Amino acid sequence: MNVKILQRSIWQRIFGISATGKPQDESGWHYESGQLSISLDRIPELTRSGTAVRFEGKSLPVRVLVVFGEDKQYQAFHNRCTHLGHRRLDYVPGTETVQCCSVGKSTYTFGGDKVHGPAPQPIHTYPVEVGERELRIRIS
Repeated sequence: MNVKILQRSIWQRIFGISATGKPQDESGWHYESGQLSISLDRIPELTRSGTAVRFEGKSLPVRVLVVFGEDKQYQAFHNRCTHLGHRRLDYVPGTETVQCCSVGKSTYTFGGDKVHGPAPQPIHTYPVEVGERELRIRIS
């Protein structure tokens, strides 16, 4: 597999600054009983293929990266690289991969398998259930 490296400044990589933003409308999602629910009406960032949003905070027990790939399929990941520092992940547009925001550039397939970099283990993926204008992601 040919790995595409995200273009980031050395400072972004050293400090682990994620290129993926949080949702503009924080009220468009909630976590309850082990499930992350996302309203696509309130989080339109996930309605255009080739986009990603990171979810963290509130009562969510882990950080979650949600990608709406160019194949028009949703993917969800535990947003934590398995390398030292456990940095956040970013979607790599034009590919079916996510990449650590740090200097190591560990890269993983949509299935969670590592294909590049120093990370010792795969990342955890979550199943995404697509409903009527809503995504449901079982975290636990």
